[in-house]
Amino acid sequence: MTAQIIDGKQIAADVRRQVAENIQNRLKENKRAPCLAVVIVGNDPASHVYVRNKKNACIEVGIQSLSYDLPSDTSQQHLLSLVDELNANPDVDGILVQLPLPVELNSNEILERIQPEKDVDGFHPFNLGRLAQRLPALRPCTPKGVMKLLESTNIDLHGQEAVVVGASNIVGRPMSLELLLAGCTVTTTHRFTRDLAFHVQRADIVIVGVGKPGIVKGEWIKKGAIVIDVGINRLSDGRLVGDVDYDIAAQSAGWITPVPGGVGPMTVACLMENTLEAAKNT
Repeated sequence: MTAQIIDGKQIAADVRRQVAENIQNRLKENKRAPCLAVVIVGNDPASHVYVRNKKNACIEVGIQSLSYDLPSDTSQQHLLSLVDELNANPDVDGILVQLPLPVELNSNEILERIQPEKDVDGFHPFNLGRLAQRLPALRPCTPKGVMKLLESTNIDLHGQEAVVVGASNIVGRPMSLELLLAGCTVTTTHRFTRDLAFHVQRADIVIVGVGKPGIVKGEWIKKGAIVIDVGINRLSDGRLVGDVDYDIAAQSAGWITPVPGGVGPMTVACLMENTLEAAKNT
């Protein structure tokens, strides 16, 4: 069996196109364009690449983007004050604080300071709690994007055995909640899991977001399974790879995402969608 490739670039383009059309309709109704404030602290190269991609996506769909590039020695209080200012600004619909922050800063305190209705990353405890209660509001972008990739396969998710590899607050935990909401039977594995292979081998759906290349072996994948690889890792030779042993996994899987070109574009597209949703709710 050769897996069908789930084209995240194309699906993300479709999402962005729909967002752009909705924004044009807003403008025709004499409503303003949505506005996203992006805050980045320090000089982490990867973070600046991510922020640039988000700004370019804003331009493409018609979202106004405000940029706040702060030095690495920015204090906790200064950053909190900026978040307070953006919370109070009625023309700002979404606030995104790019992670990771410098280690001297308390990320949890800063993320919780963002008003839930402007939390377009979906990281605020209020929004995660709504997802846990099956009443989703603004949903975390990467898990939301993964659900759109799964929907593209046209497989009925009800009753599917889903295994999530990794239990981070950004991907693993909200991903498990999304899958529960979709009717899957969900197992979440983590660094204390004793036999990762056992869990992966029985999964109809495998979602991996750890940041360790090859942590999921290709021979573990059940025939016909859907494999979503959230990880992205740069090897010493410069190649970008995911967390799954792709070449072998693709021989058994029914569907699989490439790295790059799978989940990554969906995260940015869902950020655009969340920003539009936040604007509709203000």
